[in-house]
Amino acid sequence: MNILFFGPNGSGKGTQGAIVKDKYNTPHIESGAIFRDNIGKGTELGAKAKEYIDRGDLVPDEITIPMILDRLKQDDCKDGWLLDGFPRNKNQAIKLDEALKSAGLALDIVVEILLDREIAKNRIMGRRLCVNDNNHPNNIYIDAIKPDGDKCRVCGGDLKTRDDDQDEDAINKRHAIYYNTEDGTLASAYYFKDLAAQQGAMKYITLDGKPSVKDVTAELVSKL
Repeated sequence: MNILFFGPNGSGKGTQGAIVKDKYNTPHIESGAIFRDNIGKGTELGAKAKEYIDRGDLVPDEITIPMILDRLKQDDCKDGWLLDGFPRNKNQAIKLDEALKSAGLALDIVVEILLDREIAKNRIMGRRLCVNDNNHPNNIYIDAIKPDGDKCRVCGGDLKTRDDDQDEDAINKRHAIYYNTEDGTLASAYYFKDLAAQQGAMKYITLDGKPSVKDVTAELVSKL
């Protein structure tokens, strides 16, 4: 089962990807991790990517896509994979589709988590980290995990925020790219949605991102 995952920052996409990874023993492949791995190992593609990154430039698709394909061809992906974080625009979607077909890799399922932009932003800005355990869920904008005042709802420990979670301009910039239906990330998702409607072999799944993690997982599992 080869899966491509879409969802805005704040939608719980990473959480659901981790759940799919554990439940189906499927590698959860994130584009950022692929860059770090290639650069860390000193591969030829990693060295080329590092040149762009060090200059503060975007890594060209001609480097990114071969890295992704190389990762998808590794032994742990032979029974399936979940790709997250790429493509980010329609042009990348077209190039990825062509590259997968050329490599003989079928894309079985595309998952899109639906979440209103304002709700997604609030979820990011509402995250609070427990000083005792960062895995204790606390969010001032989600009733089910709302902290007890300024204390952790799980253990009563003090709470703190991450600086990047409170950078509204940065959040808006990332979301502007994601929610762009003309040439942004949603445009790339809709490219595959159109393909699924035309071809029939690929399945396009949408999930309501508003409910709890457990409820979103239940919907995801029922549709896979």
